[in-house]
Parts: sequence; C-alpha cells; structure tokens
Amino acid sequence: MDRVFFSVFLREKVVMSMEILEQVYMGNRLFDYIAAFSALIFGLLFVKIIILSIVRRLKKLAEKTSTKFDDFVIKILEKIGLPVLYISCFYLSAKMLKIPSEADALINVLEMVVITFFSAHVVVLFANWSINSYLAKKQHDPTVVRSLDGMLWVVKLLIWTLAVIILLDNLGYKVSTLIAGLGIGGIAVAIAAQALLRDFFSYFSIVFDHPFKIGDFIIIGDFMGTVEYIGIKTTRIRSLGGELVIFSNTDLTDSRVRNYRLMEKRRVLFHIGVTYQTPLNKLKETPKIIEQAIKNAKDVAFDRAHFFSYGDFSLIFEVVYFVLSPDYNKYMDIQQEINFRIKEEFEKQGIEFAYPTQTLFVTKQ
Repeated sequence: MDRVFFSVFLREKVVMSMEILEQVYMGNRLFDYIAAFSALIFGLLFVKIIILSIVRRLKKLAEKTSTKFDDFVIKILEKIGLPVLYISCFYLSAKMLKIPSEADALINVLEMVVITFFSAHVVVLFANWSINSYLAKKQHDPTVVRSLDGMLWVVKLLIWTLAVIILLDNLGYKVSTLIAGLGIGGIAVAIAAQALLRDFFSYFSIVFDHPFKIGDFIIIGDFMGTVEYIGIKTTRIRSLGGELVIFSNTDLTDSRVRNYRLMEKRRVLFHIGVTYQTPLNKLKETPKIIEQAIKNAKDVAFDRAHFFSYGDFSLIFEVVYFVLSPDYNKYMDIQQEINFRIKEEFEKQGIEFAYPTQTLFVTKQ
C-alpha cells in the first residue's frame, strides 16, 4: 500500500516538474533556459580547465626552445584565443534560445564587432612582433630603432582604419563613396606635398639601405663632416669647421656620397723629393730606406716606393702604402711616425730633401 502511494506521489511530482519545465517565458521554455545556462557553464569550465591547462603546458614547452616564434604563438593563444573561446560560449548558449529579432540583430552586430576586433588585434600583434624581431638585430643603430618604432604606430593606425572600414561595410554601410573621397583627397595632398613626400621616402631609403649612419664621416660634393641627425625631412652634418650643415634627404639620395666609415683600409700616396746632388748609390738606397720606415710602423701594409721622375728642382720618389684602419686620426699618427723615421734615416745617410731653388750660371765673355 505504501509502495503504491509512493509511486503515485512520485509520478505526480514528475508530471508537475515537466509541466513547470514546459512553461514558456519570453518565447522559450524553462527547460530551454536551463539547457542554455548548463551549456554556458559547461563551456566556460571546459575552457577554464582543459584549454587553459593545455596552453600552460605549451607555454612551458615554448620556454625551453631557443626560437621566439613559438612564444609569439602562445601569446596569441593567451591574448586572443582564450577570450574568443569565452565569448563563443556566451554566443552559442544565446543562440540556443529564441530571442526577438531586434536582440538577435544586436547579437549578430556584436559578433561582427568582436571578430573584426580580434582579427585586427592578431594582425597588430604580428606586425609588432615582426618589427621588434628586426629591432633586436638593429639595437646598435639608433636611427633604425627610432624609425621602426615610429613606423609601428603608422602600421597600427592603418590596420585599425582598414578594420573599421571592413566592419562598416559588413554592417551594410556604403563605404565606397568614403573611400573614393579619401582617394581623391590623398592624390591632392600628394601633389601639394610632393617635395615633402620625396624627402619622406628618401628618409626610409637612408634608414633601410644604410648608405650612412649617425656618427659616419661623409663627403657630399664640396661639403664634409660627421652625421649628427637623420630626420624625416632633413639630415644634419657637423662640418670640420664646427658649423651645422643641413641637407634635405632627397639631396643626399640624389648625390654621390663618400662614406669613410665603410672604408676597410686607407690607401696613402705621397712624394718625397731629394736634391739633384744626391749620389747614385744613395738614390738606389732611398726606396729601401722608405720601405723599412713604413714596415716598422704598426697596422700598415707597404705597397711600393720608386724613383718616380725628374722634377724642376728635385728627384721625386713616389710612395704607396695602406693603413689598415678607416680612422683618420690613426692614419695621421702613422704618417707622422713614418715621416720622422724617414727624416732620421736621411740625416744618417746624408741625403738632403729638395726645396725650390734656382741656380744662376754666369758666363764671362
């Protein structure tokens, strides 16, 4: 008897529960709300426990490798992948319910906004990683570091502008007229600022082609000096006299620039004149004296020393050697040392340097 009563009671409770679950609120059964909420909780727990643990293990494995790209991928998963999965849980659970058309349209708009935002964010992170990877190789060059750091903001602006245009187009707004207007305006600005744009592109040519860098000693035509600043429009050079010479970047890229920092070794050619009264045996010894004086100096490579020609008032020897350094001050120190040694040896050998003289011969009639 008690068993029958309990069965009837239980059946009534089940029927009552089913009736409650079948009740409709705002177009959905209570059962549908429970199912959507359960799916949301299950999805969030799955992402929180399973996916997050996988990402953490991948992060530990990436830390053991020497490459940086896997660290970048893990960063994408943490900053983009996980938030996308969390938002997807809410989106899928909401789609399990019947919602008004206005709310459904709003959800679809939010979906496109989220997709556009995270897609643009991925592109920005990739651009940032690429530029930073290049900067890691160019830390010794402040010009490149400053240029790429500033260019990153331009790249980000272009990416987000393009993302907004694509989003507006997907939302049904006509952006073709706006794009055409921007194109016409861009052409007008380009024509008006033609000189500025030429200097701007010349700037990037200087930065990436490396004809010279800050600190280089260069010669452009009749001007020479040390590069102090490379800007978007102009480059500043400190001349030997101390004044600051300012060139437009276009002038520099259109000119022949001689960069002495890139010179691996310096070729030195000079002449020495001795008097016509020098005996032949001492003339023959002179190239050997000069050669020995040069070879005794450090960081030089002797090339040749020859009796070159008969001058107006001297017998001329031509000498060539190489300084194994581009440093001008070091070259002058070496040349000075060589001159001292040649002077010393000439005095020992009784060889006289020539200087402008005239001999007057008088014939008595």
